[in-house]
Amino acid sequence: MNRRAAAEARGRRGEALAAWYLRLHGWMIVARRVKTPVGEVDLVARRGRTLAFVEVKWRARAADLDAALDERRLQRVAKAAEALVARYGAGAETIRIDALLLAPWRWPRHMAHVWMPMARM
Repeated sequence: MNRRAAAEARGRRGEALAAWYLRLHGWMIVARRVKTPVGEVDLVARRGRTLAFVEVKWRARAADLDAALDERRLQRVAKAAEALVARYGAGAETIRIDALLLAPWRWPRHMAHVWMPMARM
């Protein structure tokens, strides 16, 4: 397996773990890996009247998680979320961008409101 395929497999595994974590905390996964011309959203989740576009980051070392999110990546997720809000946002009172950070042998870290791109938020 080449490096790119291995990274893709790790990413999918991380997203599956993130989806399970969110489900265990009362979220319903509405969509996975939604691509738009301006970017991609890893997970779209809903809990009650809250809709979250979730960026998932998996790192082999927990120490690397602090650098996993940067403004450029979050901006790309924000643009994709703006493009998708019409599709998934019906009935939502709160629309936000979250991040879920994962590393082996660590509890997942769910961070709410990591970026606020939309006036509806």
